[in-house]
Amino acid sequence: MDILKLIGRREKLFQEDLRAHEQELSGMVQAGRFLVIGGAGSIGQAVVKELFKREPLALHVVDLSENNLVELVRDIRSSLGYIPGDFRTLPLDCGSVVFDAFMRDERYDYVLNFSALKHVRSEKDPYTLMRMIDVNILNTDKTIQQSIRSGAGKYFCVSTDKATNPVNMMGASKSIMEMFLMKRSLEIPISTARFANVAFSDGSLLHGFNMRIQKNQPLSAPRDVRRYFVTPEESGELCLMSCLLGQNRDIFFPKLSEKLHLITFSEIAVRYLEMLGYEAEVCATEDEARASVEELAANGKWPCYFFDSDTTGEKDFEEFFTKNETLDMDRFSSIGVIKKESVVDKERLERFRETITRLKGRGSWTKQELVDLFRYMLPEFVHKETGKYLDSRM
Repeated sequence: MDILKLIGRREKLFQEDLRAHEQELSGMVQAGRFLVIGGAGSIGQAVVKELFKREPLALHVVDLSENNLVELVRDIRSSLGYIPGDFRTLPLDCGSVVFDAFMRDERYDYVLNFSALKHVRSEKDPYTLMRMIDVNILNTDKTIQQSIRSGAGKYFCVSTDKATNPVNMMGASKSIMEMFLMKRSLEIPISTARFANVAFSDGSLLHGFNMRIQKNQPLSAPRDVRRYFVTPEESGELCLMSCLLGQNRDIFFPKLSEKLHLITFSEIAVRYLEMLGYEAEVCATEDEARASVEELAANGKWPCYFFDSDTTGEKDFEEFFTKNETLDMDRFSSIGVIKKESVVDKERLERFRETITRLKGRGSWTKQELVDLFRYMLPEFVHKETGKYLDSRM
């Protein structure tokens, strides 16, 4: 399927910048040893492929999902083949003592972290929310410290556009993560990237469209939520350039242009069905959509249920930077750079860590306690709580 056409674009985003810097990028990769944490997810896999085809000295990929690691290897062997360097995959949890032992025994020039809980729906209960804090914030800080101790030269961690003026806990967790990154940037060079939704990434709504078609089920999508989309390949390219070309505390993001514009999920659903040879048939209810798949499909149509968003944490549109952030819009053709300062509120960060430790030690906590803590960390954070979550939608 032509993803660019589906998301309303004709051109790839970063080709000019890649051509301008390819010699530098390839030289850095060929001379480097790389660890990719969370490398079997959609964005992580895209970055692994970008590194692999430039033949690094070592490329080690860590991920919780053994199955996704197997598929990553099969994909690489079937598309790119082999490299002289040391390519390995390891099904490890970066929060475990096993990973701690692994990091004591290895040395890398670059550590890239893609481990994250990325769904807004993950804030629906206090237990998943606490795991989001562990994964997105505390494990990130832990792996940075491990990278420092092992002598790594650079640390990269992916952020999200939802960290900009966040309205949900997922985006706020990434915003707090960036605060920890800035603190550690005084000890090791760190760069990151904020970008849009990755089309057809695992667990995304567009990936769900594929699953619904395979299972003969209707499509369902909000009609009032607009998003920017990048392709998996573009996500890998942006992260690669941020990791290798980004200066300390740089945050890379795609420049807005005629190539990148907002589009609703319902628009994409209609286009997606057209590309499969179906006409979208809008149904009034979920029940109607579920009951009409077989009849409509026989006539070249597919049932869709489009709705107005009313779930917690949904933002009408996405943005990559705030008005208070310093930008460099001249260095790259299609990439903007947020130039973060080294100003760090160490007392605030320490209180965050101490509060989480206290709540865990108590053995119980409420979602409200965590929301209040996030508001302490981000005084302008406006949590959009409606009492409804995406798990209650089709």
